[in-house]
This record gives sequence, C-alpha cells and structure tokens, in this order.
Amino acid sequence: MTEDILINITPFETRVALVEQGAVQEIHIERSIQRGHVGNLYLGKVVRVLPGMQSAFVDIGLERAAFIHVGDLRQNRKERSNGTAPTPIEKLLFEGQSLMVQVIKDPLGTKGARLSTQISIAGRMLVYLPHDPHVGISQKIESEEDRISLRERVLRFSAPDEKGGFIVRTQAEGATDDELQADQSYLRTLWSSIQDKARSQPTPSLLYNDLTLAQRVLRDMVGPHTGTIMVDSRSTTQNLLDWAAIYTPSVQDRIKHYSGERPLFDTANVDEEIARALSRRVDLKSGGYLIIDQTEALTTVDVNTGGFVGGRNFDDTIFKTNLEAALALARQLRLRNLGGIIILDFIDMDDIEHRNSVLAELNKALGKDRTRMTVSGFSQLGLVEMTRKRTRDSLAHQLCEPCPTCQSRGNVRTPRTLCYEILREILRESRQFNPKEFRILASQDIVDLFLEEESAHLAMLGDFIGKPISLEVESQYTQEQYDIVLI
Repeated sequence: MTEDILINITPFETRVALVEQGAVQEIHIERSIQRGHVGNLYLGKVVRVLPGMQSAFVDIGLERAAFIHVGDLRQNRKERSNGTAPTPIEKLLFEGQSLMVQVIKDPLGTKGARLSTQISIAGRMLVYLPHDPHVGISQKIESEEDRISLRERVLRFSAPDEKGGFIVRTQAEGATDDELQADQSYLRTLWSSIQDKARSQPTPSLLYNDLTLAQRVLRDMVGPHTGTIMVDSRSTTQNLLDWAAIYTPSVQDRIKHYSGERPLFDTANVDEEIARALSRRVDLKSGGYLIIDQTEALTTVDVNTGGFVGGRNFDDTIFKTNLEAALALARQLRLRNLGGIIILDFIDMDDIEHRNSVLAELNKALGKDRTRMTVSGFSQLGLVEMTRKRTRDSLAHQLCEPCPTCQSRGNVRTPRTLCYEILREILRESRQFNPKEFRILASQDIVDLFLEEESAHLAMLGDFIGKPISLEVESQYTQEQYDIVLI
C-alpha cells in the first residue's frame, strides 16, 4: 500500500504525518525549543558512580544528569559476547572521567537521558559502528540471497584498515554499489570529524547533533511504498531537495511543495486525529471500543464489546470484536508512539483457535511498525504482554502535562469529602490558636454545600469551638483548593 508523508513547517515546530489509504498512521512532532536528543553524541563527564546499581550519572550539559548502565558500556558488551563475566562499573568509570557517549533514550518524566558508549551513526543505507568490526543485516530483509549479497558488497567496499563495522538498513535492499559506497564514505568522514571535536572540545560538549525531523523522514521513513512527500514550506522543500541530492537521490522526485489554500494537515484531517489520539477511548467501527491508559510503569489496553451485538452468537461477537481491536491497537501504538511494557486485555475467548487467530492478526498488523517489539502469547490470565522500544516521548507526553487539579490521579475528591476535611482542619486549628473568627475561602461548589446540606455540621462546629465561621467564594480556586484564614 502507498504511504504519503505530510510535513507541516512553522517557525516553532515541525510536524510529520504518515498517511495510508486516507488514515493517519504515525505522527511525529519536533519543537524548536524541545528538540530530542536521541542519536546525539556528547563528550560528557562522569559525576557519580553507583556500584550498588551498577550505573553512573554523566553530565552532558542537559538540565538533568544523564544515566548509563554497566550493560551499555562497550567494554562489557564485548565481554558478554565472549561469554565472560562483566567487569563491575566501578572498575571501568571514575568520577571526573571524560567519556564519549550517545543518547539512546530521551529524558522521560523525572528520568534523565539514557546513554551508551556503543556508538552508532545512521546513514541512509547503513549504520556505522566505529568500535565494532561486524557487518549485520536488517532482519526485515528476508531474502537470504539478498542478505548474502549485501554483506559481501559492504565488506568489499570497506577500507583495508577499517576498524569499524556496518549494519545494513532495510532501505539498502535494491541499493546500487555507488549508493552503498557513498554512504560508507559519508559515515567515515562524519566519524573522523566527531573524533577531531572530541580531542579539542571541553566537557561537557555536543559533538554531533542528529538530523532535523524533516531530514530524518528522508533517512528513516521513506521506503519503496512511499508515494509523495508533501511539504508546506518552500524553503524547507528546497533544503530537503538539496539534502536528498547528496544522500538520497532516489527520493528527489517524490518531494513536492504544497501550495494549496487549505492547510496541509487539513487535507487528511490530521489535527482531528491528534485530538482523538489524546483520548483514553478509541471507538471501533463495530460499536466496540478500547480504553488505553498510559502510566509510568506500563500501558494497559482494555477491549470492550460496547454496543456491538452483531455476531451469530456470544463467542462470535467476542471474536470479531477482538479481531477489529487487534488492527486498531497496532495503529494506535504507532499513532501515539507508545513504548515500554504494554498489557493487552482482550475479551476472554474460550476457543483456542480464536485466540491464535487474534494473535496472528495482531502480529501481522504490527509488522508495519518500524519500531522493534516483542509479543508474547496469551498468559494464564488471558492477557497478551508485549514490549515496544521507547526512545522518545509518547504523543501525549509531548502535547500534554499533568492536571494541576487532580495531580495526574485522574479524579478529584468530592465536595463533601473536602467539606469534612475543612471541618477537621478548623477543629485542629482551634486547639492551637484563638482567633476572633475562622474564614473559609473555597470554590463555589464547596461554599454552596456548606450553605445547604452541610450547614448543620458547620453550625455545630461553630458552637463547639465557640467561634464564628464565615464563608467566602474564591472563583479562581479549583475544587480541591481551599484556605482557612484566622481573623
């Protein structure tokens, strides 16, 4: 199926939508003041080594210190491949040490960036591994004949004194010798310039900044199924054409400037799709629906039949709902960029064949996803566990922030609960202070409840403490905000 790519450019952010058959499949957003760090190379300084966690904190110049685990150190990767026990981190790193590192995960929530010393630099056809003399082939290139041919060609074009290795990307399938050689030459030159910077720059320093989102689209997203690449900025279109002329000549003819009267994203209803992707509920065409809850530890997806009763019998209804949910779920993972541990709660199915069919449909739908993932079968509880590699923030984390009223709990205390809390607080303060009057400042709902259903309790408390209690509405207060003023 043909995939079209829409690139919306504004001075403050770049937005990319991948559209297949009129439906938005992926959304990527990069803001000028919040560019991601994944892929960037830094010369950092070790600020703390934690032997108990076999980890270290490294200052790379970001707001929070970044984090590196012993398993992400190049030395230990070599030892693991040789079958030897890993060296403890306290014998490899020390405080104040300079270290060239690469960001493999952006800062997420309260966590700093995740680092690795196993450097990899992505090109259009190849990924260069300067410290690993190995040639690997993308698992998505399935033809054994093509895999052997690509490995032989990459090895043939490598320099005699080559110390690094390469991973052949999916885009290299069908690549010419000139394209492979050009990519190798570009990556070697880039690595040489990074090394020169590392020798001359202080710590912490940025040694290499990964491409912009628009350029990464050409490098990572464009494939044989890509149709047109529409860009609504004339200058960005020209920049992409110039960049493509050097690195990806085969995609030049697909890059088009969009000059229509309607905003580019309106042509595919992308903004409406973004709004739906921020909702917990995803409605299915049959009448069923998904509930997607994203937490810090994992993401849960609950499948419900809703108003769908169209099957021949109960089992058939459940089976059809789960099949439709599997397709919708695969799309939502890409659309929302959900990563980490994901638990899928399909509607219980007693028929093993139905379970296998749903799992097969899920795996087939997930096959279009470029992100690495693993899917387990149904557990004893009827849940499907899966993981999806998380490198950047999800769409919700990029566009939303915790609710200041409920503090991300997803609910607020009822007015009656707050009324009783206020009464207890006044009683507590009356034992410590001796004011002339207590005044309650609260939202309209709280004050209304005190004037009506809870008026008797308020009067009883006033009589008990022997002090008048007055009420005042603060229109700017949320339901959970209140103050008790001593007058």
